[in-house]
Amino acid sequence: MKYSLYLFSLVAIATLTGCAGMTPKQLGVINSELYPCPSSPNCVSSYAQDSHKIAPIQHALSIEQAQARLLSTLSQFHEAQLTSQEPGYVRYEFTSRFFGFIDDVEFLILPSTIEVRSASRLGYSDLGVNRKRIEAIRKAFTEGPDTP
Repeated sequence: MKYSLYLFSLVAIATLTGCAGMTPKQLGVINSELYPCPSSPNCVSSYAQDSHKIAPIQHALSIEQAQARLLSTLSQFHEAQLTSQEPGYVRYEFTSRFFGFIDDVEFLILPSTIEVRSASRLGYSDLGVNRKRIEAIRKAFTEGPDTP
């Protein structure tokens, strides 16, 4: 009986983590904004007007300086992997340590603000993980060593 439960657990974990690798199509910039969140509560966005709403990151830097600082800030997060970068836009994948779930985290760098979107690839609820992550990034960005 214990062996069956153990085997079932391993198969379930392998199945879930295998699905975590599929990159969503709704990433990037559309109509000069980040894609909207899905209806599920596992996403936050500075463009949202509902429960998904989170404030953008404020800055007083040039777009280039803000992007460089953001990249430096995100390099402190060991679970983060840079997956896309172009002038004014950055995307990271954050991978959870235990199950290997992937969250897509995007930043649109504009004059005086960095618009944000963080969404889980799997599941319905993220138990507030995406919101906490963006707030941790905001804090690290604003309290950085070269804060103006």
